[in-house]
Formats: sequence, C-alpha cells, structure tokens
Amino acid sequence: MAFAPSSTPSRTDDAPRDSGDIHLPDTARELVKILVAGPFGVGKTTLIGSVSEIRPLHTEEPISEASAPLDDLAGVRDKSTTTVAVDFGRISLPGGVVLYLFGTPGQERFRALWDDIAYGALGALVLVDSRRIDASFDVLGLVEESGLPYAVAFNAFPDAPRHHSEEQLRAALDLTPGTPMVTCDARDADSSVDALLALVQHLIDRHAPEDR
Repeated sequence: MAFAPSSTPSRTDDAPRDSGDIHLPDTARELVKILVAGPFGVGKTTLIGSVSEIRPLHTEEPISEASAPLDDLAGVRDKSTTTVAVDFGRISLPGGVVLYLFGTPGQERFRALWDDIAYGALGALVLVDSRRIDASFDVLGLVEESGLPYAVAFNAFPDAPRHHSEEQLRAALDLTPGTPMVTCDARDADSSVDALLALVQHLIDRHAPEDR
C-alpha cells in the first residue's frame, strides 16, 4: 500500500460530496476498504450516510418483537431499525485516496458475517458510545483478533457525558498509546470525514518507512 501523503485531518473543498455519480473520479489512485464497526445503535449507518458521495446501500429492517429480546436496547430505546447485513458507501479523499466503507452489524448474532465483511479491509473505524462503553468491548475484541489497525471515534450523542478525560476513556477501552482516539458527530459530514482521516493517517504512519 502506498498512500499519498496526508495533511492534518480536516475537510477539504476538493473532495467530491453528494455528486450522486457512481463512477470513480479520474483522480482515484488508491482504493481502500475500510470497516465502520461498533455496537448496536452507535451510529454506523448514520456516519456512512453522512459522508458517502454515492447513494449509500443500507440493509436496515425494523426491530421486531422477536429480535428485541436478543438486542440490548439499553441507551438506544428510540432506535426502531437495525442493520441486518452491511451498510456500504464511498468517499473520495484528497490525494486520490478512495475509501469504500463497509458498516458491520453490531449484534453478536451476526458475528458469522464478520470474517466475510472484514476480508480485504485495511483498517477499521470503531464507533463508541461513551454512555455505554462496555457495549464496545466485543467489537473491539473482534477488530483486534482480526489484526486490523483501527482508530476509535466517540460519537457525540447529545446526552453523552462530558466529564471523562481522554486518559480515562483510553484506559476504559484498554487502548494502546498509538491507537488514534477522536470525537465525532456521525450526523455531520465534516466531523465524520475528520474521523476517517484520523484512521487514514494512522494507516499511512504504520506503512511509512521507519527511516523517513
């Protein structure tokens, strides 16, 4: 993998947005598969929908009475749908990097899909809800078992606690010092792009020559 150099994560006006064009831009040089992972109800579908330059693919279904006992609705009582297979979107970044975003189901019963969805991915953006940090442990375990480099993004829900320090959050998730940790609003395209760019920069740094 030979990513183009990247600047500090931020939105840039030359990244295509909402074009609706299914064709790749002529500037595309690196095609990168990225997982958007996280527990049930953390905002994966929302994030992909906010940044995708093509009409995103969603496989959401209403939460039924049969599935309700299987899914922990604590903290997400207002959620009425759930991803049952995969979300998919695409975003072109500066430098000719194109991200293919695959949102993974967050429930344990869909674990069998993980290996298929994760195949060929170069990294993962793990969304976390600071109101229920423990809900992220299983997903983080899957990502780490797969060996995928990842970044963690705390989705800024309106009623999320604000008193935790970065050190406390990093310790709660048992993150290594080199794992990027950011805050984002999955509803906001600019904020979500910044979170994705933090992951891309992490991948660049991991693959850069040690003597650069």
